[in-house]
Amino acid sequence: MRVVFAGTPAFAATALQAIIDAGFDVPLVLTQPDRPSGRGMKLTPSAVKQVALNHNIRVAQPTSLKLDGKYPDEARAAREVLQSVNADIMVVAAYGLILPLDVLNIPQHGCINIHGSLLPRWRGAAPIHRAIEAGDVETGITLMQMDEGLDTGDMLAMARVAIGDKTTALLHDELAEMGARMTVAYLNALKNNTAPVAVKQPSVGVTYAQKIHKDEAKLDWDLNAQLLARRIRAFDPAPGVLVKLDADTTFKVWAAHAVDARSDAALGTVLAVTKNGIDVACKDSVLRITAAQRAGGKRLPVAQFLDGFHLEVGAQLL
Repeated sequence: MRVVFAGTPAFAATALQAIIDAGFDVPLVLTQPDRPSGRGMKLTPSAVKQVALNHNIRVAQPTSLKLDGKYPDEARAAREVLQSVNADIMVVAAYGLILPLDVLNIPQHGCINIHGSLLPRWRGAAPIHRAIEAGDVETGITLMQMDEGLDTGDMLAMARVAIGDKTTALLHDELAEMGARMTVAYLNALKNNTAPVAVKQPSVGVTYAQKIHKDEAKLDWDLNAQLLARRIRAFDPAPGVLVKLDADTTFKVWAAHAVDARSDAALGTVLAVTKNGIDVACKDSVLRITAAQRAGGKRLPVAQFLDGFHLEVGAQLL
């Protein structure tokens, strides 16, 4: 079976490696163009491209696949390459480009997507982050037959996992491995003519996982401590959560939890500074910060963070 793969970040690279390890023929990989990265802003290949190059797989990196878009020549060239490899199926995971219907129809069995949520909940760009932030009890992976909509296709398989106190970093890796296993299982079933029948998504319970914006990274003390603690976990490892002490001093918060207390102090007031945590007044509650990072430093438990960071009770965090 010839499997074309389309994806960009580490989440997708995990699936590509699993497909290769399972012995499937991967004649072509689609991924986004190299992007500037690091302090030197050097052009860097995506995680998916790196896996493809390690296995001498042909790579195409069109800026768009839309013939009526800004880059029709690139789109046309990529389509010609895709048609030439005579793929049985395309597997898509966090590719980041829109696949028009005529592209979805090029492989014999169309395109399947590895989506990091229990559809129809959390369609869209940031399903892992938003599930944690919303306080969902569980999430998972949905394998979906792609159509023209935004994560609206029929479901082929689903698996669940408890969220608990996991960060996006931890949940991302768990879901990436889960999605890889499910994809290989589905491809084997398809090869053996035992693939499950696709099921339409429910029409109720649809939510959208909006892309994470940098302006969300600033802690809003006018929110409940439990929500703030979830947001901190959701934004780990990126974009992280930023707190400002004054015009020149900021730090990132990497771990926190709500404590059983309330305060009449102004929102953002530091209530306690101990080796166990920094207590801060927020809406109807108190947030205890237990791990933080100075600008240019490393993330540290609060006891070590406070060794080089002066913070007093009564200080106002912005």
